[in-house]
Amino acid sequence: MNFKTFLCLSFFLSILHLTINAQTSELSVEKIMQDPAWMGNFPSSPYWGIHSENIYFDYNPDKNPADSLYRININEPQKIIKVTASQEQELIPRRGDFNDARTRKVFTINGNLFIYDMRSRKKRELLDLPFSIDDPVFMMNEDQIAFEAEDNAFLYNFENGSLKQLTHIKSGSGSEKKDKKLSDKDDWIQQENLELLEVVNQREEEKESSKEYRESINKDEDFIFYLKERELSNLEVSPNAKYAGFSLIKRERGKRTDVPNYVDKSGYTVNLPARSKVGDMDYTAELALYDLEKDTVFIIDTSELPGIKDLPDYTKDYPGKDWKSEPREVIPSKIHFSDNGEKAVVNLRSTDNKDRWIALIDLDKGSLTSIERQRDEAWLAGPGIGYTYYGYETLGWLPDNKHIYFQNEESGYSHLYILNVETGNKKDLTPGEYEVFDPFISNDKKHWYFTSSKVHPGERHFYKMPLMGGKTEQLTSMTGNNQVQLSPDEKYLAISHSYMNRPWELFLKENRVGSEPQQLTKGQSEEFASYGWREPELIQFEARDGAMVPARLFIPEENKKNDAAVVFVHGAGYLQNAHKWWSNYFREYMFHNLLTDLGYTVIDIDYRGSAGYGRDWRTGIYRHMGGKDLTDQVDGVKYLIENHNIDPEKVGIYGGSYGGFITLMAMFTEADTFEAGAALRSVTDWAHYNHGYTSNILNEPSKDPIAYRRSSPIYFAEGLEGDLLIAHGMVDTNVHFQDVVRLAQRLIELGKEDWEMAVYPVEDHGFVEPSSWTDEYRRILELFNESLLGQ
Repeated sequence: MNFKTFLCLSFFLSILHLTINAQTSELSVEKIMQDPAWMGNFPSSPYWGIHSENIYFDYNPDKNPADSLYRININEPQKIIKVTASQEQELIPRRGDFNDARTRKVFTINGNLFIYDMRSRKKRELLDLPFSIDDPVFMMNEDQIAFEAEDNAFLYNFENGSLKQLTHIKSGSGSEKKDKKLSDKDDWIQQENLELLEVVNQREEEKESSKEYRESINKDEDFIFYLKERELSNLEVSPNAKYAGFSLIKRERGKRTDVPNYVDKSGYTVNLPARSKVGDMDYTAELALYDLEKDTVFIIDTSELPGIKDLPDYTKDYPGKDWKSEPREVIPSKIHFSDNGEKAVVNLRSTDNKDRWIALIDLDKGSLTSIERQRDEAWLAGPGIGYTYYGYETLGWLPDNKHIYFQNEESGYSHLYILNVETGNKKDLTPGEYEVFDPFISNDKKHWYFTSSKVHPGERHFYKMPLMGGKTEQLTSMTGNNQVQLSPDEKYLAISHSYMNRPWELFLKENRVGSEPQQLTKGQSEEFASYGWREPELIQFEARDGAMVPARLFIPEENKKNDAAVVFVHGAGYLQNAHKWWSNYFREYMFHNLLTDLGYTVIDIDYRGSAGYGRDWRTGIYRHMGGKDLTDQVDGVKYLIENHNIDPEKVGIYGGSYGGFITLMAMFTEADTFEAGAALRSVTDWAHYNHGYTSNILNEPSKDPIAYRRSSPIYFAEGLEGDLLIAHGMVDTNVHFQDVVRLAQRLIELGKEDWEMAVYPVEDHGFVEPSSWTDEYRRILELFNESLLGQ
């Protein structure tokens, strides 16, 4: 073979090699990042009509700019009917309160009080007052209804039509001067304005009418409780109308930041008001008990709660600082009265979020007795335990007026407990290594219903259980996530169900074990359904500390494999993505299918800090974000190299928000592992993020600077060696654009070259425009193709 023939053959083999390794896909970035309407039409926000005959849900089969309300009658499940505007106005609101027999329901419409009779199917207006009515509830005497209006509690008897104001709470201090008399000139101008402008005059008349009405029903008031500079919250009347509980809130939110909008319609730069930064939150709350018979208010003392002066463990890292052992501020929940009105409990949480107490209230004295304390040296959270990002609080009374129920993480997982307030005996009703979500009591007060991850951390099923505990019945069976709306008569389940590669659809099922669910909607478009969307493999790999880390794995066909890997890092920190249902990250899921078609192996890890795996997993990032949450990504790469023949020189990483933060930490501190990274809407310095989220995990910057210093990527930027893409919306009011501007300046000062920034002038934290999504993911794909494959 001569040299010329050799060169031709070598060139041909090189072209053949490139052709074989340059895989193709029927997907493209433009296709998967277009308006999600291309995927089809999927139901959302389902709920039952009051008579358990119709399931209502948001739907959009006509591809309108927004969803509309539709319904399915369970007797004609094949028909999906659009609800007209007039029909929607006639629907009985979901909010409101049933009487014990569930024959009547009270609710409000446009601030007026109504009652609905289940037998006659007729609603009747009870009250139209000059002010708005909120939160009506039946009292023990079911002829009486309590409600809130203008920061006060009222009692209405709908049998005789009488109305009584129970509390006498007013803003201010009572020492304010009366309105100054207007001058002749200003009085003339005001009267002329009222005569000329009908709306202004009407509002003034309504204001005067409201004032006169309040004064007419308060003729005999002697006692007035003044709020002073505080706000009223959580107003709750006892079922026997003897007491009312409420919170008094005083907050200073600190200096707010501004986010410049450079593309405002005005043509000028307009500042958008945004949040303050972590540590800049001065919050105090007092718990008050209003004795309605004595017409007086007790401010309940919380300074003697057990452990209220305890210092957190992290203070030991600062021996030179003078730490004062003094009562911490607490955040109270609403007061929960027993059904007979004779007992009350309240949940109190320390503002540093390391303690919670459930306390029994002495209704005669207005004092507290702690009956349950939970402390976590990291921070308290988890399903049903409440606070900020972690859902609502589970707390209430059983019908016997002796037991309370609540959720607790003391076993390592959030479970449902009952506690006898008379004996102190406590029982875990749902023991095991799984979590419980959204428990509630059946209409007949004999059973619990709840959702749990008992079958698998990546599945959700609906259960029924005896009220005092015992054998559970699993009422759903479809693999994936089953989000259940129980019909008001408790005969049927409306199930929103999805699987890993199938978006949400609506199903109907009888409320009994073994009954088969009936699919009501089929929303996938032909175009979407024509592609073979993958079921990622659910795996676990061992981390360096021995923990087994859950992940989803997308594996290409052997003949397409390019020996490169991409690590996806989900956002939010406390979120689960290695599961068996349709991901909230559906665009990223489709992108991972595209990457897999192109020969990449993709891993999506539920790293330390993720939801769904209990307390220890949740708190694994305490005081060091970018610690175990990052080493879990590195150990995942090690798993791929050892088990899937990934080239160590061909590994990329990307993610948004918290995932963007991890990407930056990976590129700055694990340069030997990651060749390329795309950091989207990233936190770069945790001292610049918000208080509610960050102070839980890292405490406050002025109190625990060590945690912030080792957790913020901006301090490690000198470690950048690979190729980095930074992408951020310029009107991001969550993670501010300022974050990446500061980081960019740091990279410039360090003389770093292999990075670039893409900015999106009209995008907030969650992108909206398909053009922005397309541009961003085109850049990500180009980054991986160029940096990992040399294409």
